[in-house]
Amino acid sequence: MNYQQTLDWIFSQLPIYQRSGAAAYKEDIGNILEACKRLNNPQQQFKSIHIAGTNGKGSTSHMMASILQEAGYTTGLYTSPHLKDFRERIRINGYKIPEAQVVEFVSNNHHWFKEIGMSFFEMTVAMAFNYFAEKKVDISIIETGLGGRLDSTNILSPELCVITNIGLDHTAFLGDTIEQIALEKAGIIKKDTAVIIGRKQTETTTVFQEKAKAENAPLSYATPFNYASDLKGNFQEENINTCVSSIRKLQGKGWNISEEHIENGLKKVVANTGILGRWQTINHSPLIICDTGHNEDGIQNILTQIRQTPHEQLHIVWGTVNDKNIKKILALLPKNAIYYFCEANIPRALPKETLLTLAKQHNLKGKNYPSVKAALSSAQKKAHTKDLIFIGGSTFVVAEVL
Repeated sequence: MNYQQTLDWIFSQLPIYQRSGAAAYKEDIGNILEACKRLNNPQQQFKSIHIAGTNGKGSTSHMMASILQEAGYTTGLYTSPHLKDFRERIRINGYKIPEAQVVEFVSNNHHWFKEIGMSFFEMTVAMAFNYFAEKKVDISIIETGLGGRLDSTNILSPELCVITNIGLDHTAFLGDTIEQIALEKAGIIKKDTAVIIGRKQTETTTVFQEKAKAENAPLSYATPFNYASDLKGNFQEENINTCVSSIRKLQGKGWNISEEHIENGLKKVVANTGILGRWQTINHSPLIICDTGHNEDGIQNILTQIRQTPHEQLHIVWGTVNDKNIKKILALLPKNAIYYFCEANIPRALPKETLLTLAKQHNLKGKNYPSVKAALSSAQKKAHTKDLIFIGGSTFVVAEVL
């Protein structure tokens, strides 16, 4: 198989949660344990940091990786989903896993992947762990995919566990209260392993403290710092605080990370890691910005940032998936914007016609368009030079634009 054939095979095996939704969710980690056993347990062959949370875990992961790279450590980074290229999920020092490595891994193992019924996500986790072990990384930052307790990444013995914040997302799987979701995320807390909590929330405090006590895991909360980052948006302040609080823990464990490494790492996150889609400017006249925030908490952060961004008319290119609390999210959106409703080219997308009907119920004015590209093109034609076009609602809408 060549690279494209390999990708086609991976994508065709079983439903992918990000694309298909509930059909791809698994309620155990047996497959990844079996896979790693067959691969000689690569997850035990490198040091790691394990990160969970509702929002901010991607940005925090990339910030930490950038700082560790600046400190001279060979740093693996596993995140999901990808925006443009599957290989974004698996990087070492910012460089994506080579196509040849993807082909070789799948070619060598696909016969038993199919035999034990490996999902897309399980395959990619196994691929990442195997790659990081092969390349003998000094440390890897591993982001959970969904939840924590039953996530395929949750077989690590990390240096540190990090939980960014808890919001209502993926409620069909993780629970429909903050406390229930926190319990799932708390599943990454490991025995005798320090855990950093990014946001102190009344509803989650008892959940995290009880789990940490049960595991004899030293628990602490992120504290404020005054650092700048090239990841824009005021909402990144919380992620910076979580990141630096975590780095301080690593320093206490003997990792050689200086103040200069922290400052440079935070200022060079994009260059060092290749992160995409976080309050990313893609045009200046008119100003066009995209962001992958897609749940209530993330969208509230985005709307605050929009209000603080100078502009005349606001244009919003918007699409979403069919398993979010659409009505609650639409109720948050500004009524003075012009909307361009669309749907990403995935099975899980909410049909644009349905989206427009629901939007009208919230007095949002706009039209629907046959594709993300057509929606953005229309917005660009109508916008004046001092207007702002925002693209979001779904990671997959942003992915198609990028």
